[in-house]
Amino acid sequence: MYKVLITGGSGFIGTNLIEYYLKKNFTVLNLDIVPPKNNNHLKYWKNVDITNFEDLESEMCNFDPEFIIHLAARTDLNGSTMIDYKANTTGVSNVAKGASSCTNLKRIIFTSSMLVCKLGYTPKDENDFKPNTVYGESKVKSELIIREGQLNYEWSIIRPTSIWGPWFGEPYRNFFDMILSSRYFHIGNKSGKKTFGYVGNVIYQIDTILFAEKDLIQNKIFYIGDYIPYEIEVWGDEIASVLDKKIKKIPFLIIQLAAFCGDFLKVMKIPFMLTSFRLKNMTTDNIVELNNIKNIAKNLPYSRVEGIKITLKWLKNINT
Repeated sequence: MYKVLITGGSGFIGTNLIEYYLKKNFTVLNLDIVPPKNNNHLKYWKNVDITNFEDLESEMCNFDPEFIIHLAARTDLNGSTMIDYKANTTGVSNVAKGASSCTNLKRIIFTSSMLVCKLGYTPKDENDFKPNTVYGESKVKSELIIREGQLNYEWSIIRPTSIWGPWFGEPYRNFFDMILSSRYFHIGNKSGKKTFGYVGNVIYQIDTILFAEKDLIQNKIFYIGDYIPYEIEVWGDEIASVLDKKIKKIPFLIIQLAAFCGDFLKVMKIPFMLTSFRLKNMTTDNIVELNNIKNIAKNLPYSRVEGIKITLKWLKNINT
C-alpha cells in the first residue's frame, strides 16, 4: 500500500482520483479548502489552504506521502489580476517547497492547464506559451516556478484537456443536462472538433505517470485526454442516442444573438448559459497533440460511449 496526498481532492478530477486509490487500498489524504463532493470522502479530508505555507508543510510532513498529485487551483476565468490566482502561483511554490520536507516522497505530479496556450493555437514546443486569459497566465507562471525550482524529487506536469464524467461541473455538466432536458440544439453547421477526455481515462493516465519508469516521465509535460478528437455534434448525438432522443439544429445566427444577450447579462452579473466567449470556444477547433502520454499509456480503458453511459447513470443517481 502507498500513501498518496492529493491537493484539491474535493474537486472533479480529485474526487475520481480518491475513489480510484481507495479501491486500490492506498492511504489517501485530501488537502482542500472546501469539503469533498463525495460525503464518503470526508474522513480523508483536511481543510488546508495551499497559500498558507506553515499549515501546508505541517500536514504534508505529518502524512509523509510517497506520492503527491497537486490539483488544487483556481480554475475559473473570472479573475482580473494575477493576485486573484494566488493559489496557482504562491500555492504551487508552497507545495513544491513543502514537498522537500517529506522524507519518503518519490514523485509529484503538478497540474497545469492547456490554456497556457489560447484555444486553436498549436505550441511549437513545451516552452511556447500563448495564453489569452489571466488564468492561463497564472498557469504559465506555475509551470515556470516548477521548472526553475531545482526540485530534489521526481516530477512531471500534466495539462488536462477538456475533461468530463461523474462529479463534473460547468460547462460539460450543462451540456449533458441540456441534452437530458431536450434543451440542447446543434449550432448550425459550425460544430467544432476538439480534444476531450473522459475522466476514467484521465485517471488511468495520471496513475500511469505516477508509477512509470523515471526516464519516461522525469521533468516532462503531458497533455491528458482521449486520443481521438471529438466532433461536438457527433458526441451530442451519441449522448442523445443512449437517452433515445434526437437533437435538432438551430441556425448559427440565432445562437450568435443568444450569445450577445449572454454577454450583456454577464455585465449585469446575471447568469446565462451562453456568451460569445463560450460560443467561440464551442465552434473553434482545438486538437491537442497527445503522443507523449500515448507512448506510456497506450490503451485507454473506456470508450466514449462507455463513458457516456457511466456518466448518465451517475447523473440519474444524484437526481433521484
